[in-house]
Amino acid sequence: MAATKEKKSVAIIFGVTGLVGRELAKKLLLESSWKVYGIARNQDTLPNTLLSPSYNFISCDLLNPLETQKKLSSLQDVTHVFWVTWASQFPLDTQESCDQNKAMMSNALDSLLSNAKNLKHVSLQTGTKHYVSLQAPFDEQKKLYYYKEEFPRMSSGTNFYYALEDLLIEKLNGKVYWSVHRPGLLFGNSIRSFYNFMGSLCVYGSICKKLKIPFVFGGTKECWEEPYIDGSDARLVADQHIWAATKSSIVSTNGQAFNSINGPSFTWKEIWPIVGKKLGVQVPQEMVVGNFLYSKAMFEKQQVWEEIVEENGLVKTKVENLANWEFLDALFRFPFKLMGSRDKVEEFGFGARYKTLNSILYWIDCMRDEKVIP
Repeated sequence: MAATKEKKSVAIIFGVTGLVGRELAKKLLLESSWKVYGIARNQDTLPNTLLSPSYNFISCDLLNPLETQKKLSSLQDVTHVFWVTWASQFPLDTQESCDQNKAMMSNALDSLLSNAKNLKHVSLQTGTKHYVSLQAPFDEQKKLYYYKEEFPRMSSGTNFYYALEDLLIEKLNGKVYWSVHRPGLLFGNSIRSFYNFMGSLCVYGSICKKLKIPFVFGGTKECWEEPYIDGSDARLVADQHIWAATKSSIVSTNGQAFNSINGPSFTWKEIWPIVGKKLGVQVPQEMVVGNFLYSKAMFEKQQVWEEIVEENGLVKTKVENLANWEFLDALFRFPFKLMGSRDKVEEFGFGARYKTLNSILYWIDCMRDEKVIP
């Protein structure tokens, strides 16, 4: 009697070209038991790990309900959904952002749910901004440092994370298990991510090296000297998504939220000089410059970056494909501490940890290997 053929798990990754989406695809495709559909508007240069017969890329505008229905309704074999995308057209704390992100997920779920009869789990990625409003005033929030998953939603402001969680409750209606993952500051490699810390840091460092200017930290003394935010390695976040979606004890505990963070806290003061050395730049004696704004200092440096790309034979990118200077300006001037507890995820059995410095150095090497930076 012939052996029964192993039934494959089938993942659909919304946002497959992003920081975590790429890692999810790479990790799943290392296992012969997985087939992967990758969804994004545009495909980027594929790492070798995605050159697999088990990988299928589908270009899709999720804001277009007819296009989404046409391209996704035939995917009847999907068993696991990983939602690691978002629409960045509007500021996070706006009704427009809520409406747009909710429409994207609603279009996708409407196209899948009626046909994917074997769907087991939906994994949603949001972030630790779940716990705070990005709108002033911030005074009360300064008192809250280590946020736990059960912390109540903010009553002020509008957060599309809440809209997506509520939409999952409504659409899945208790018939499909789901989980939520909340990373902090993400470290990974992508040319299609709006808040790309590693891209911003490395383009800045490359321009500093090219122009022989000092690699200064433009931000507040508090953000420099004290732990202010959690780091989240894209490898850890991807592993946590897969863990929650496939471990029976977690899968059967419906609607659980987990912070997805590296573990040990860090300060920019301890990391910055080592990163500067890795990037081969001048690290000045006085590294903190409070009135230094990346958005001003790096303004109109597109030509410099194009020269760097050409001289080093890099993947053709524009500055805006990798760097978000306003993001760095805001990150290093955070008005409150945004740090989360790992107690819950560890109690459930997920113990992976990364040191943030090691994460940053690892991703610099990866970006160099893929010829994204010199």
